[in-house]
Amino acid sequence: MITLAVETSCDETALALFSSESGIIGDVLLSQAVHSEFGGVVPELSAREHTRNILPLFDKLLKDTGMDISKIDFVSFTLTPGLILSLVIGVAFAKSLAYALRKPLVPVHHLEGHIYSIFLEKPIDYPFISLIVSGGHTDLYLVEDFGKYIFLGGTLDDAVGESYDKVAKLMGLSYPGGPIIDKLAQKGRPAYHLPRPLIGEDGLNMSFSGLKTAVRNIVMTGNYSKEDLACSFQQAVVDVLEKKVIRAVELTGVRNIAVVGGVSANSELRRRFKELSEKHNYQVYFPKPKFSTDNACMIAYAGVERFKRGITAPLDINPEPNTPLELFGKEWS
Repeated sequence: MITLAVETSCDETALALFSSESGIIGDVLLSQAVHSEFGGVVPELSAREHTRNILPLFDKLLKDTGMDISKIDFVSFTLTPGLILSLVIGVAFAKSLAYALRKPLVPVHHLEGHIYSIFLEKPIDYPFISLIVSGGHTDLYLVEDFGKYIFLGGTLDDAVGESYDKVAKLMGLSYPGGPIIDKLAQKGRPAYHLPRPLIGEDGLNMSFSGLKTAVRNIVMTGNYSKEDLACSFQQAVVDVLEKKVIRAVELTGVRNIAVVGGVSANSELRRRFKELSEKHNYQVYFPKPKFSTDNACMIAYAGVERFKRGITAPLDINPEPNTPLELFGKEWS
């Protein structure tokens, strides 16, 4: 079976054609550059860019693949969570296409897409712990099977990727801040003592706003090394994530770990979790960097799994900005 997948939850406009038998047929993605001068995503601008780009990208996808769009079996798309104005564009496009082609509609949860980005290369064994780290999310889930998710803990304030962007802005760096701080950190040393919020707590919740404040206090002195501060900040972030994952393994007994989302491309995070797997005999999985950030291929994979289970939704379904993964689909499946 073949699906067309649509992803517009934030500032990437992405479409993909995916086959349950052969995998990715083709995909297109456009990251919006318009937000760089603001140091973060502006929701109204994001929605306008999605509106401007989604049809040209759709035409490009069909041209590149030579696909007859009438041959698809269903349309899958991100319903939640995300910026509501951005979601509306993708949802409206998916619903219009499904209506015109008289094809079923399969909504996907954005975090579910990230979890299954690992499976685009090779399925891993259940159960596994999924650490989702991105610009909008920092969550730990126990994944028992497809559609069976137990929330273990998450950030109480800023997401990890959001913290990277805010710290980059404090330091006068460009947006997005994650890759820039990662590169600077490789040239520095952990010279500044920064807090590790909630690292000593037994629970699995996390907090990063205090860490950001500590960085701001150093920046305000006007006398600091950007490389050393970037390294110190990154070390503190990875320390927290590492500790919480170790605690999750202790609580669940599950030693398979998938680290997904845009921040999973971070070099220090990958290095430390590789060491963690060697030290504790964990099986740690990362998606390719291409599939770490928001993309439609991961939405397509999750959509196929939902469609196989007979899960579709009515055409009058509307996007939601923040439906918890463990509750997703209860009202219409």
